Amino acid sequence: MPQDHSKIRRADRLVDMSHYLLDHPRELISLTFFSDRYDAAKSSISEDLAIIRRAYRTRGTGEVKTYPGAAGGVYYTPLMGEEEARTFIDSICEKVRDESRVLPGGYVYLSDLLGDPQVLRQTGRLITSQYVGTEIDAVMTAATKGIPLAQAVAEQLNVPFVIVRDDAKVTEGSMISVNYLTGSSKRVEKMALSKRSLQAGARVLIVDDFMKAGGTIQGMQALVREFAGTVVGTAVFAEGRSDVRLLEDYTALLHVDTSIESGQSIQVTPGNYLTEIYEKKDEK
Repeated sequence: MPQDHSKIRRADRLVDMSHYLLDHPRELISLTFFSDRYDAAKSSISEDLAIIRRAYRTRGTGEVKTYPGAAGGVYYTPLMGEEEARTFIDSICEKVRDESRVLPGGYVYLSDLLGDPQVLRQTGRLITSQYVGTEIDAVMTAATKGIPLAQAVAEQLNVPFVIVRDDAKVTEGSMISVNYLTGSSKRVEKMALSKRSLQAGARVLIVDDFMKAGGTIQGMQALVREFAGTVVGTAVFAEGRSDVRLLEDYTALLHVDTSIESGQSIQVTPGNYLTEIYEKKDEK
């Protein structure tokens, strides 16, 4: 049975309203909705939102903005401040500095981290913080290891995520495919996306778990263009060492340098995210 929110106490109302905003990021919610939900005057709702705004800003949870007028309302944007971002990235670097994570070909085992709900939630907030004020219609990733990361980012952005595959499946219906060139091996590969997955002209954020040369991401960029869409940005959890880098415009949370010769040595440092997002912003 649905809960009756009428005549709810103010303390309970604040908790419920805060939870609702966290569950509906980057969505304009009318004050009338909250007024009807709690059987409270709009002036009381506005006072409550001021308290939530102050708490979110103090804790670095995000920004709560209210817009006046009949078409106005309240809009919550998830954010992560610089101090929390640096602490989080440093903690992930420490977890990845384990020689047993080095895989053949210079790749690194990250599946345990990208299966951790807390890591995913924080990563989603961190990547979303980069795109405040940016219109995004969908998040795109390649199957399969990038899927949890794409879902975490899409949840914070409150948009769908789409999965690019290397083979066509009958359950996907009609597909659009592109051929792309891998970075180091120079092999020609194929990737495809269902026509129903992405609207024409969509503004797309590409995310991936690990990038070396960037060939897979270049392929996804080409696929977005086949849908007459626009790539608004590219974010990766970690980038590895590569003699060839096919991309210039991207952000990475971690930079992982592995020694393929020894098969064991690994160095992990913060990627370019902190520089691109915080240091360059301070220079402006």
